Amino acid sequence: MADLPEPSEEAREASAALAALIADEIKTHGWISFARYMELALYTPGLGYYAGGAHKFGDHASGGDFLTAPELTPLFGQALARQVAQVLAASQPCMIEAGAGSGRLAADLLLALDALGCAPQRYAILELSGELRARQAAIIAQHAPQFLDRVQWLDALPEKFSGCLIGNEVLDAMPTHAVRWDENGLIECGVRCGEEQEGHPLHFAERPASQALIDAAEILPAAAPYRGEISLAVRAWVAELAGRIECGAMILLDYGLPRRELYHPQRDGGTVRCHYRHRVHDDPFWYPGLSDITSHVDFTAVAEAGFDAGLSVLGYTNQAQFLINCGIGELLQEKLGADKAPALQGGRAKNALLAVADGDTVTEANLRAGLRTNGAVSVLLSPNEMGELFKVIALGRGMPQPLLGFTRGDRVHAL
Repeated sequence: MADLPEPSEEAREASAALAALIADEIKTHGWISFARYMELALYTPGLGYYAGGAHKFGDHASGGDFLTAPELTPLFGQALARQVAQVLAASQPCMIEAGAGSGRLAADLLLALDALGCAPQRYAILELSGELRARQAAIIAQHAPQFLDRVQWLDALPEKFSGCLIGNEVLDAMPTHAVRWDENGLIECGVRCGEEQEGHPLHFAERPASQALIDAAEILPAAAPYRGEISLAVRAWVAELAGRIECGAMILLDYGLPRRELYHPQRDGGTVRCHYRHRVHDDPFWYPGLSDITSHVDFTAVAEAGFDAGLSVLGYTNQAQFLINCGIGELLQEKLGADKAPALQGGRAKNALLAVADGDTVTEANLRAGLRTNGAVSVLLSPNEMGELFKVIALGRGMPQPLLGFTRGDRVHAL
């Protein structure tokens, strides 16, 4: 694609190897679902986006494709730790992080929980990528080495679990089925090989939807003609985990919407997006394995899957409200200095910081650090950035209510 940086020769070769593997599977079966394509593109050992060796997390200068909240500022993990501490106190001092990314959130949570006097006895990371496991271990060893012996990596979920499970930007990367509603019913949009289109031989091809998709679509508010996605994997994963929680909660943070908003007519066309070098594009077949592929989460489906498996829906709100409830404003004030930190007032924050830079009490280095921290928190909270786009949902068993992160602005009624 013309507006995307050209991958290196090594990256193109790895992508070609993955594309050949995908093409072989398509030739064997004649057709694969988009969910299967997404699974292969993201998770094929050694070649998939999350299972290969390419740098993924970080800013543009570092060669990353996107930034997650923990990479922006440790204040994210410190605020989240306050909610985690409440869950651990009411259950067991054990944690699971699903899909730990770079490992930065794990390090931040371990340090913040220790500062709160409730460091977990065990911090398990559910991560299938060996390359990411190594990167996570290195980050934890660098930033929280005293807790490295409490960290273990899991290949699968434990049979039973009490404690707190965290999933930050995990659900959006689970395979999703692409579908189309028309006057004749539900059509699934899968993947076939053929003559090159848009520079590659992979392209969408349709067939009647499976009964599982038809059943899932019956409760959706989409009206033909309409294109969108249905993630059976998200529902299954939440239900599977919910059945294993004896006492505790899962806290899931991701971008998405309640069902009635996600399947609104204005979102005809679906929400599948690809991320490469801090650019967003909509061609999932462009160099398979080099771009992240995501879709918006149906948070109503998440709540239903947990509830049907016996969990209570403990809260649902946007990320900004959740972090404010967990005290990120106070944490920012402590970071900058209680007597000099400006209030979170959008564009006025920079001027407020500059106003206290009298040359004696604030060094230039401190000022720059303060501006970076304030800017990062603004990204986390701004409704035009991550504050509204990202949502937080908590599901659990045997937990006190309300949970700290949902004391104000709870939107469970909107699910």
